[in-house]
Amino acid sequence: MSGEQRIERDSMGELAVPADALWAAQTQRAVNNFPISGLAMPPAFIRSLGLVKWAAAKANADLGLLDADIADAIASAAEEIIAGEHVEQFPVDVFQTGSGTSSNMNCNEVIANIASGKLGRPVHPNDHVNMGQSSNDVIPTAIHVSAAMSVVESLLPALDHLAGAIETKAAALASSVKTGRTHLMDAMPIRFDQELGGWATQIRSNFQRIAGVMGRLSGLAQGGTAVGTGINAHPEFGVRFAAALAQRTGIAFRPADSYFEALSSQDTAVELSGQLKTTAVSLMKIANDLRWMNSGPLAGLGEIALPALQPGSSIMPGKVNPVIPEAVAMVAAQVIGNDATITVAGQSGNFQLNVMLPVVAYNLLQSLELLANASRCLADSAIAGFTVNADRLADALERNPILVTALNPVIGYEKGAAVAKRAYKEGRPILEVAAAETELSDAELRRLLDPTELTRGGIKE
Repeated sequence: MSGEQRIERDSMGELAVPADALWAAQTQRAVNNFPISGLAMPPAFIRSLGLVKWAAAKANADLGLLDADIADAIASAAEEIIAGEHVEQFPVDVFQTGSGTSSNMNCNEVIANIASGKLGRPVHPNDHVNMGQSSNDVIPTAIHVSAAMSVVESLLPALDHLAGAIETKAAALASSVKTGRTHLMDAMPIRFDQELGGWATQIRSNFQRIAGVMGRLSGLAQGGTAVGTGINAHPEFGVRFAAALAQRTGIAFRPADSYFEALSSQDTAVELSGQLKTTAVSLMKIANDLRWMNSGPLAGLGEIALPALQPGSSIMPGKVNPVIPEAVAMVAAQVIGNDATITVAGQSGNFQLNVMLPVVAYNLLQSLELLANASRCLADSAIAGFTVNADRLADALERNPILVTALNPVIGYEKGAAVAKRAYKEGRPILEVAAAETELSDAELRRLLDPTELTRGGIKE
């Protein structure tokens, strides 16, 4: 902004505003009142506010409440916001009035300014742009719209991409057998496709959990106005608004089942955040498995080698770290923290209005964006490119005393324990010790202790 200023007026009086700002007095008051974090509302949220104002103008024009030329000017101005233009014109801090009134008025003022220029006469931010609306239904609606669009456009495709990458890798490694681990200790063998298949199922399940929220997320508060009674909105406004938005976005938006619930609570946002937390937990598990499997290369497990993406140390030459799983784990931690914030915010519905709406929007949209981006990074820069150290796997399997478990039905648990302890103590292959400790033939032992066969389960007769 330039150093020049102009004078704007609102119901509280006059106020100086940057001369080249598209906003007016109410936005400026919020800028002055909330110099808290420097964090502005996310672009996805601003885009959804533009969609709200666009659909409201369409609905009000259809109902004969707004002159067609004014409605067209508002819709045209809103299109610029939807397209991502004028992002710098939305400076209001996340930590503002709990209803998000400042952000709503910021959008109203910017659109009114742009629309006035297009129309050649004044368009009023309250009387025209905000017609039939209240911040109390606009902001909850914008939360649902922005979250729903982020789910459909970004997160679900990213999770599908990650699950597909895991499944492709699993199929390629179906013949690779490794030592299983429970409690981080050696356990019975498992194939890579079985282990990765567990990961893929985690991601597919999270896809379904998140998709299951969409039916409630598509219910919109718009039409409830100040307290849920619909005061100052046409009785058909909410239906027409949702229909216009649904036609434009391809998402089945509809009026909320109860405007009173939609204004006073953020239960659906809390629900969605909970599913995002579950997804974060899954990603953390997968990322940490990759880190352990990649550990070494000499003193760790060394089962796989992740793609070498960058030098891993400023002091130790040649060191390469598992940077993508580490980044994904940090994303998971952030999303889990965001869920805690959203949970607290969701409890702040006092009577007819939740009063932590902006922080719900900020954290929910951040979680959606982080999970979508992290899922694609994990798929493309870690899962797709890691290689298996076959020699290391074979050596560990040969020396794994837990393979004796397969002999339990033949020699009994106590005898098996003795064989395992001797093999471990002497550092000898389990096959060799079993041959000395039992009367089973070499051929029979090789059949019973074949690691690949052991991954198929069941008792070997």
